[in-house]
Amino acid sequence: MIKTDILIIGAGPTGLFTVFEAGLLKLKCHLIDALPQPGGQCSEIYPKKPIYDIPAYPEILAGDLTDKLLEQCKQFEPGFTLGERAETIEKQEDGSFIVTTNKGTKHQAPVVAIAGGLGSFEPRKPLIHNITSFEDKGVEYIIKDPEIYRNKRVVIAGGGDSALDWSIFLSDVASEVTLIHRRNEFRGHLDSVEKVQELKNKGKINLITPAEVTGIVGDHKVDGVVIKESDNIHIDKEYVLETDHFIPLFGLSPKLGPIANWGLEIEKNAIKVNNALDYQTNIPGIFAIGDVNTYPGKLKLILCGFHEATLMCQAAYQIINPGKKYVLKYTTVSGIDGFDGTRKEAPKAVVKSIQ
Repeated sequence: MIKTDILIIGAGPTGLFTVFEAGLLKLKCHLIDALPQPGGQCSEIYPKKPIYDIPAYPEILAGDLTDKLLEQCKQFEPGFTLGERAETIEKQEDGSFIVTTNKGTKHQAPVVAIAGGLGSFEPRKPLIHNITSFEDKGVEYIIKDPEIYRNKRVVIAGGGDSALDWSIFLSDVASEVTLIHRRNEFRGHLDSVEKVQELKNKGKINLITPAEVTGIVGDHKVDGVVIKESDNIHIDKEYVLETDHFIPLFGLSPKLGPIANWGLEIEKNAIKVNNALDYQTNIPGIFAIGDVNTYPGKLKLILCGFHEATLMCQAAYQIINPGKKYVLKYTTVSGIDGFDGTRKEAPKAVVKSIQ
């Protein structure tokens, strides 16, 4: 059983900033996320795309924003359960909650903050009739451990940043990398497109375009994929390419998932909250912050999630410390004491007379 003060469902920007705000109140946090790394959409879908509306940053890449949020909250030593989806929630006699993931990991906390963005992400699967038969048998939709592809033959399908970036990364890991896209044009960061072109020219990446994977062959695991290829005069040819792994990277589809069955008030696939005070749901002790919530005038912006996280932590403090008053102080005055023993504070003024 993992025990903490605030259990955060979702490790995107809002969830990560919650760790910092809770830390200022001496509250510990643990985060659960279905993705294999923190950052939510920012790290999984568009890490190299710029964001223009983060205060003090005229422009910042989504992946860099995640890195800075992780750096900011590091001193408060958050715990992470990654690659697992929050499945069930049970309220205990003492008022706390036990949240169990799809892999059976149990977490207990007096406060639960749902910061799941648009919900848990599920991979968009290609329309291949037998693909489910090969899931975890050579078909992977999310790369969790690149080492499983060491000296293996890999086929990646897709035309966005994820397909480009993983093709580049695995070119130094796998024995053979083939990138397949239904168009010649790729919608990705220019640096990534140019790097794939360079690796193709060096023979480190096989590029097949325009083409698509239409089938998978194998008995108990993936032995190859069926490729349908079109040349410039639209003559189709179909053949089997031998491979050990097929990784279709067509993005992630957001869904509220099992949280929809937790007894929360839902409106248009979002969780209704009380925005007049603290973003608490209809169940006391459970809050929803960031894109996952809804209320009159709601804006789905990262900076709004930061604001909601701040007020939510104040309410969480009162739940965890009933009757205890917290006096808000500016960090420039109070400094920051990390759970790891570190301290950040502004330089103290020097008292000295002028002769």
